[in-house]
Amino acid sequence: MHTGSFTISGNLVDVWNKAIYPAEIAVENGIINSIRQIGNGSAIIGQYILPGFVDSHVHIESSMLIPSEFARLAVVHGTVGAVSDPHEIANVCGLAGVEFMIANGKQVPFKFNFGAPSCVPATIFETAGAALNSDDVKKLLEKDEIKYLSEMMNFPGVLSKDAEVMKKIAAAHAVGKPVDGHAPGLRGEQARQYIEAGISTDHECFTAEEATDKLTHGMKILIREGSAAKNFEALVELVDDHPKMVMFCSDDKHPDSLVAGHINQLCARAVAKGMDIFNVLRVACINPVLHYKLDIGLLREGDPADFIVAEDMVNFQIQKTFIDGELVAENGQSFIQSVSTTTINHFDCKEISVAELAIKIKDYPATEGKIPVIEALDGQLITNRLQLTGKEKNGEWISDTEQDMLKMVVVNRYHTAPVAKCFIKNFGFTQGAIASSVAHDSHNIVAVGADDQSLLKAINLVIAERGGVSCVSDTTSKVLGLPIAGLMSAADGYKVADAYTTIDALAKSLGSELAAPFMTLSFMALLVIPHLKLSDRGLFDGDRFEFV
Repeated sequence: MHTGSFTISGNLVDVWNKAIYPAEIAVENGIINSIRQIGNGSAIIGQYILPGFVDSHVHIESSMLIPSEFARLAVVHGTVGAVSDPHEIANVCGLAGVEFMIANGKQVPFKFNFGAPSCVPATIFETAGAALNSDDVKKLLEKDEIKYLSEMMNFPGVLSKDAEVMKKIAAAHAVGKPVDGHAPGLRGEQARQYIEAGISTDHECFTAEEATDKLTHGMKILIREGSAAKNFEALVELVDDHPKMVMFCSDDKHPDSLVAGHINQLCARAVAKGMDIFNVLRVACINPVLHYKLDIGLLREGDPADFIVAEDMVNFQIQKTFIDGELVAENGQSFIQSVSTTTINHFDCKEISVAELAIKIKDYPATEGKIPVIEALDGQLITNRLQLTGKEKNGEWISDTEQDMLKMVVVNRYHTAPVAKCFIKNFGFTQGAIASSVAHDSHNIVAVGADDQSLLKAINLVIAERGGVSCVSDTTSKVLGLPIAGLMSAADGYKVADAYTTIDALAKSLGSELAAPFMTLSFMALLVIPHLKLSDRGLFDGDRFEFV
């Protein structure tokens, strides 16, 4: 196993000078000592040496794995570092949650770069487990481990120059750290104002027109392809059009899809679409390091020896991954060891009763027999607002599987409170229910089901585990416990991925055609993304920013 000092030969992919040539790299004490061209310049078959990949925006918590386990899986695909926003755990556990992520990440050879969460809680219209004010954010930004101010989701607050919001942005600028953006659909004059507040990136664009509009004002665009939101197809042309202004990110990546691949998959897809190989690698490897000033080597003399060896520049099958000169993965096997960890959580609700799930017609008034319904969209975080005819029984509105109008509920996980209820379309269940304590951004328990008994069982399975994801069918029930903040498991990442694959398949067997039912469900309480969502306090209009 390579550690520290060695030499390696192969086709050097020199992204800086847009050249590929045979070379020998000498590494000493984890640093690239020399890069020397060898042979007559003709390529060596099957061994390309290139900079390691960096995920420019990811919530590690969405992988359901603690950072150390995320690293174990990611290095197999040539990822050497990640720009990670720990706002999921911060919404549950506050500063202690951020400290947990930093401490755990330091236990493995992987380059985690955490941000200071800017919007905890994300809105005042839901119950979160913690709050970070501008003083807390300022303290975090003073830490060396914190590289940036995480996504500023409160774009109305930026546009109205809210005092707390502006203090957080100013605190980042004062220490020379960039500010990440989050402004879905923002265009024109409002986009210009948002960017001029000193916000440098956005990963929420879902059309090329929106991205181009933001690019004209100097904002960098992160092309997102995660387990739920998939914007690669819409934005990939930007790689050749704006190679210095674009990065790749996953944002949210479930464990099964992390086992399958990471940024390497986006490189393969971009090359298959005819994008210039050097532009693709600039976007995947170099731009994040330069933008966030990361301590990640870029395959130059004097750099940390963070590089990868790939079989070819088409499929990006990774043969070896080196971090600081240490061989951390080879041919699909990770050499990073699992580490023990403490448990941190904030979960204080009791099992619920079936009566709490009832939606009385008198409490949920209809307009000419029609009620507001959330329309979930596969592969998107935005939803539509529909007005549909409700199904009545004994003075209650109930799930209507024939019309695919299912009951959705949010249960407050931080203290006992009334259950919030509404209806949702496109989950497609003909029986059963799913529930999850992964529910952006406050991570209350969100559930959707074909009948109240299934809903009840799914929710109480999650409560019994103090967090997790569950699925109940007519014949079976499964739960994957997530004891760390109700978001993550400390178990072996590959075992968690297997367990998740099983429960995901069970959810799809209920009749859902969604690519990732649990991931889609986890965004149905995300109030900062329009148009209609459900908070633990009620149905919420994301355009007007008020309860329905």
